[in-house]
Amino acid sequence: MKRTVIVDLLRRTDYGAAVLVKGWVRTHRGSKSVHFIALNDGSTINNVQVVADADAFPADLFKDITTGACIAVEGQLTESPGAGQSVEVKAEKIEVLGLCGNDYPMQKKGQTFEYMRKYAHMRLRTNTFGAVFRIRHNMAMAIHRYFHDHGFFYFHTPLITASDCEGAGQMFQVTTQNLAQMPLDEQGNVDYADDFFGKPTSLTVSGQLEGELGATALGAIYTFGPTFRAENSNTPRHLAEFWMIEPEVAFNDITDNMDLAEDFIKYCVQWALDNCQDDLAFLNKMIDKSLLERLHFVVEHDFVRLTYTEGIRILEDAVKAGHKFEFPISWGVDLASEHERYLVEQHFKKPVILTDYPKEIKAFYMKLNDDGKTVRAMDVLFPQIGEIIGGSEREESYDKLMARINELNIPMKDMWWYLDTRRFGTCPHSGFGLGFERLILFVTGMQNIRDVIPFPRTPKTADF
Repeated sequence: MKRTVIVDLLRRTDYGAAVLVKGWVRTHRGSKSVHFIALNDGSTINNVQVVADADAFPADLFKDITTGACIAVEGQLTESPGAGQSVEVKAEKIEVLGLCGNDYPMQKKGQTFEYMRKYAHMRLRTNTFGAVFRIRHNMAMAIHRYFHDHGFFYFHTPLITASDCEGAGQMFQVTTQNLAQMPLDEQGNVDYADDFFGKPTSLTVSGQLEGELGATALGAIYTFGPTFRAENSNTPRHLAEFWMIEPEVAFNDITDNMDLAEDFIKYCVQWALDNCQDDLAFLNKMIDKSLLERLHFVVEHDFVRLTYTEGIRILEDAVKAGHKFEFPISWGVDLASEHERYLVEQHFKKPVILTDYPKEIKAFYMKLNDDGKTVRAMDVLFPQIGEIIGGSEREESYDKLMARINELNIPMKDMWWYLDTRRFGTCPHSGFGLGFERLILFVTGMQNIRDVIPFPRTPKTADF
């Protein structure tokens, strides 16, 4: 008999049909006459109830059906008299596929997320993490569907690179050299001549620079892949390995870029509301009781657009009115999450797109405004998250880009290929980056970014 996945089984109404289900035991309770087993196979947040007459099976069998055990059940699909479920399975044959001892780390209720991170390989089987990772899958599908339907091309950029897109230098180095005996040149510097690539290389922090090349050939591209930051940040918002979505579009200016970002992220949130109803309902009940309200709020409201300078004025007025921020606020500072969330959650009570940041706090490739002080950058700010998207109109002028590079003393000897886009048929273009895990944080209501990626990589943590 072919197995029926539980998400499909729960939709069926052909009572009396013979069915086969397999999965992991969530709970098992029994009496002298009947046993009730809640079974889940990961396809849905909902369990199917298996009802087994005690007299129809060996008594020892039920001792092996413990929380976490894996079983196969053949039986009859029946209408369920219980609340909250329409069908159940009356068991005729039960086979234990995998025993689970009482040292199973996920069998108790009420465990903290911090505890479960120690068992990331097992936490996937819990209701909460099953919901999170089904939603994560759906968000990946939404991203590909959105860009495909809007004429973008999925563009693969390298994970190993010789360039530092952000200029921050916080990169993981890649080498085949013997780290215990690194060869040195006459000046005492590491000699990369015999290294695999013959030069220093690192894991990418962004696919943007290569994405710009794709946009100036294909018109509109997007990347969606892992990125790496060797940033020693132990916060609920940072990972050393995370996934990024980076669209880049030829001929788009900053306004087009803002329009794209707002439309795209609303599409993703609406996709979750349409396709993840059971999982969102569970998370709304168990994790964040305002989750569904917040998701609908984002979809139903236009985002506020204002300049960084206007934002600073609002924040300074808040301080004058008695609001206390942990970090000081003044024109020229990079906004902290508390500042961003104040604008979104308390002042406007809407998502905010902040534009025209001081050039000193933004990357070299952003287009300079006519005032000579600000650049055409944009950050999308969300409730509870702060910045969820960062992007800009890019500087398309070779001379202006080189002036900015020289001003910042950025080593460009290995980036001649990037500058060629400004030498041969340059064009206006814009793009942005969305941290995938920050999107998942928002859509699930989870509070720590370590809990929306299966196996988090953070300082001093590379388990599993």
